[in-house]
Amino acid sequence: MPAIKLSDHFTFKKLFRFVLPSIIMMIVTSVYGVIDGLFVSNFAGKTPFAAINLIMPFLMILGGMGFMIGTGGAALVSKTVGEGDREKANRYFTEIIIFTVILGIVLTIVGFAVMRPVVKLLGANEDMFDYSVLYGCIVVVFTTFFMLQNIFQSFLVAAEKPNLGLTVTIIAGCTNAALDALFIAVFRWGIIGAAVATGIGQMTGGIIPLIYFARKNSSLLKFVKTGMEIKPILRSCINGSSELLTNVASSIASVLYNLQLMKFYGENGVAAYGVLMYVQLVFLAIEIGYTIGVAPIVGYNYGAENHVEMKNIFKKSMIAMSLSGLILSGLAQAFAIPIANLFVGYDTELFGLTVSAFRIFSFSFIFSGIAIYSSGFFTALNNGLVSAVLSFLRALVFQITFVFLLPIIFDKTGIWWAAFATETSAFIVAVVFFFAYRKKYQYA
Repeated sequence: MPAIKLSDHFTFKKLFRFVLPSIIMMIVTSVYGVIDGLFVSNFAGKTPFAAINLIMPFLMILGGMGFMIGTGGAALVSKTVGEGDREKANRYFTEIIIFTVILGIVLTIVGFAVMRPVVKLLGANEDMFDYSVLYGCIVVVFTTFFMLQNIFQSFLVAAEKPNLGLTVTIIAGCTNAALDALFIAVFRWGIIGAAVATGIGQMTGGIIPLIYFARKNSSLLKFVKTGMEIKPILRSCINGSSELLTNVASSIASVLYNLQLMKFYGENGVAAYGVLMYVQLVFLAIEIGYTIGVAPIVGYNYGAENHVEMKNIFKKSMIAMSLSGLILSGLAQAFAIPIANLFVGYDTELFGLTVSAFRIFSFSFIFSGIAIYSSGFFTALNNGLVSAVLSFLRALVFQITFVFLLPIIFDKTGIWWAAFATETSAFIVAVVFFFAYRKKYQYA
């Protein structure tokens, strides 16, 4: 079967073939995060499980730097390739990777320095505090590799090597899962085992693509000798700022969720929310993976000024994201009980809370696809400002508003409806922006 090029015309079949590796890649990445939670919850208990969920937002902010540089940089590089300047594209690519390594080292040092005060700020109780600090300090050692893993997910697609990206992710995921089983279930290392397994998995996902691009390869991209230019790095960061903003905002929102949950439900609320977040990671990975996979196509055709193909991709994406939302919501309703049982079946009260919360939370998936795609679409068009506004509203403004407002209106059950209200509001705003910019970019 011939390789698919960014310059091709995309039917539904060809588009699905091209984005499928990115979708599976994101699902696998999410699943091995879930495996951590499964092993910790079932073999170490609900307190270490809640402790991991408490510190996770901070760790995701650090790793989110990689998503920022990766999505913004891939959009810039894809546009440059579409304009016909491969030499400049390779130079930009190399500089972005070098910058990522330097930034990763700096963030590791910062993470160590602030871990204890951050855990305290996040509201850890006495039982959870040491667990959160220990897990965070181990995982932060691998920050550079986590960032590289995130950034190469975008660049392997831009290099027309999505299958390689999938292979790397599967290897990293299997490594993490196998080590989770060994360290937690066999060696009984508990939260230490989970952290080390996660870190080694991230290291695997970061190093393999680094070696691939450093050697002679058949992709669109390769490392070249270059200095460091501020402009392309700055453009990548600004353009990808929406992805970082999403991570930061989501992390802040998660912190506020946890604070509210501790207030209304105690430790059980945080643990139940942790289950919802793990499931959401896997479900939304489908839509995030599609967005990552299709972004280089949008960026390339934007650079090549191929408006016919832009319209084709936009129409097909709207159909795909709408269908995915309905399907995911239905699946969430159907599997609420077995999923809750898998994570917290050992605790009757926690199990009941998780099932009832999940049934409400599942409605949020209906509009999530369009909301997620909208931000990634404008990033691919190199319009970081619009992308950032969409991300900021969805991930921070709407979430914070509803997580505090709805419990006042509907009592504590309202906190579980916050996600649905957030995604519905984000969907409406996305439609408004799509309509406002349709003539400027000629995608509709």
